[in-house]
Amino acid sequence: MDALERYEPILDDFEAFLAACERPLPSVVRVNRIKATREQVTRAFDEGGVEWSPRDWNENVLEIEGKPGNTWPSFHGWTHGQEEVSSIPAFVLDPEPGERVLDACAAPGSKTTQLAALMDDEGLVVANDSNLGRLSALRFNTERLGVTCAAVTNQDARNFSLKPFGIENFDAALVDVPCSCEGTIRKNPTALDDWGLDHIEGVAGVQKGILRRAIQATREGGKVVYSTCTFAPEENEAVLDYVLSREDCRLVEYDIGLRSEPGLTEWKDNEFDDSIRKAKRFYPHHNDTGGFFCAKLEVGR
Repeated sequence: MDALERYEPILDDFEAFLAACERPLPSVVRVNRIKATREQVTRAFDEGGVEWSPRDWNENVLEIEGKPGNTWPSFHGWTHGQEEVSSIPAFVLDPEPGERVLDACAAPGSKTTQLAALMDDEGLVVANDSNLGRLSALRFNTERLGVTCAAVTNQDARNFSLKPFGIENFDAALVDVPCSCEGTIRKNPTALDDWGLDHIEGVAGVQKGILRRAIQATREGGKVVYSTCTFAPEENEAVLDYVLSREDCRLVEYDIGLRSEPGLTEWKDNEFDDSIRKAKRFYPHHNDTGGFFCAKLEVGR
């Protein structure tokens, strides 16, 4: 936990934060609306003796007892095990049926399939990932959950090409970038074993390139959501600040129903654009979740 001590100055209760990071993460599933309704899922849980409880901020997110993949609804693609905060970006993007949406870093497919469900499986979700080895999991999840509107691509998101699709731009983009994963420590206790500032600074450079290209590939007035599962300002606020000064976009407010803290406007010796307050930080001790960061941008000023 030594790596997390650098965040003590920005936390309201550092001891509660550390204690939460050491507790196991609750098991949470997302209802897959392509195949089933919430009522069908909860009825199946009741009939199968699976204890469940609602998560008040979203009716399609449920906490259950046991492993998310060991249930009848999961086997049939009615539910998908997904860390609760991981479901935030797609809900924030809120794509419409028929839209063209880019999921820039899509594997293993939790957010791709969530986007498709929010779109009633109508339109186009381009599920891209640069890691060829992870595409099999992405394809498996789209098939298991009944997604038909997704196209899987294997490109470096920093140089993503729209030529194969014959379109000029996307209506929206989800940019859930690879990161240092500090916020996943509750489900992955070894997440901080190789932690280092060099790694954080290196991955931040990649994140900047991915976010810039996603904004460039999205139409004026379109939406872009940027998210990470880390606490590091170098990968969160600093990336936004960098991109805001170089691309035609602005941060916008959003409401998600979970307790959050605003984005930082300063860190160490750095000051960031004041609008970055509109981003949100989600901490483990506030919602009994993993850690997360999420910002919503609109293309064009």
